[in-house]
Amino acid sequence: MSATVDLAALARDAVPPAVLAALRDCRHVLAVCHEHPDADTIGAALGICMLVESMGGRATAVCSDPVPPLYAFLPGVERFRTDPDPTGAYDLLVLLDCAADERVGPVATRHADLFGRLPRIVIDHHASNDGTGDAGWIDAGSAATCELVALLAVRLGTPLDAAGGALATALMAGIVMDTATFAHPNATPRTLAVSAALVDAGAPLSDISRRLYRTKPDAQLRLFGRVLDRLETSPDRRVIWSTLRLADLEATGSLPAHSEGIIDLLAQSEVAEVSMLLKEQPDGTTRLSVRTKPGGVDATVLTGAFGGGGHARAAGATIEDPLPRAITRALEVAERLAAEVRR
Repeated sequence: MSATVDLAALARDAVPPAVLAALRDCRHVLAVCHEHPDADTIGAALGICMLVESMGGRATAVCSDPVPPLYAFLPGVERFRTDPDPTGAYDLLVLLDCAADERVGPVATRHADLFGRLPRIVIDHHASNDGTGDAGWIDAGSAATCELVALLAVRLGTPLDAAGGALATALMAGIVMDTATFAHPNATPRTLAVSAALVDAGAPLSDISRRLYRTKPDAQLRLFGRVLDRLETSPDRRVIWSTLRLADLEATGSLPAHSEGIIDLLAQSEVAEVSMLLKEQPDGTTRLSVRTKPGGVDATVLTGAFGGGGHARAAGATIEDPLPRAITRALEVAERLAAEVRR
């Protein structure tokens, strides 16, 4: 890629015509996040809503879970609903940063008929995603789903500074989150070109990075301390892990969303090939988050053993077992895969 980047050309090459046509033709889109939302799925959903509205249509943003307080600074985040508007005349469903109804969570179950009958677009960047819908756009080479939505905006002719800069801010937040402010190897020349355009459109990059990575309430810091204090390693130190228990949330006054970022601290281990955080869930299952070192274990292989997915270096899954049994099962797979790494 040359130093002078033609963003319009990148968008022409990237955006599938079917996705473009579906969004141009729709009148009321239902933009849906995955459960336990992060900045990428939230920003992408807000972005789709703003794009549709810029073309004269209507849009509803939906997520099974309330948006975590961490993302309250995003313009328009208050528009999210936990269920579709019962009076909405929806004619298109767009799944952002996920492909399957199972990943969407309870809202898809509560409204199975609506989800089943609407034409569906999937926009995602997870390599483990094999869903396509009626018009699928899954680009595993993209650092974030928000990167794809930014290219879609360019292709649709919507200015990136639309809505007083709200579009640029929402999309930049997703890119910052999924690249750790461009520290992860998933940040490509195209990612940087898109990000530069978003900054030029008014996205406050420094403020977004500070809010997402360098600002935490005291309760969250106390939660981090409890989890890090019970850190453990395998005998050969190739696997490092810790647990987050429901009692930790109660003791520190934390929210489940405050666990965001703990796994990335574990992943800073100097020698471990695999880092894992296992989070006890109220329904008796265990949520597994995984990070791995470049050139080593594929995190999607590890989480795939439990029906999960994600990226080669970062993935997650739900283990259908209580925490003690989930630890045993996850360690068995992680230690086996880590032992196969040769450096």
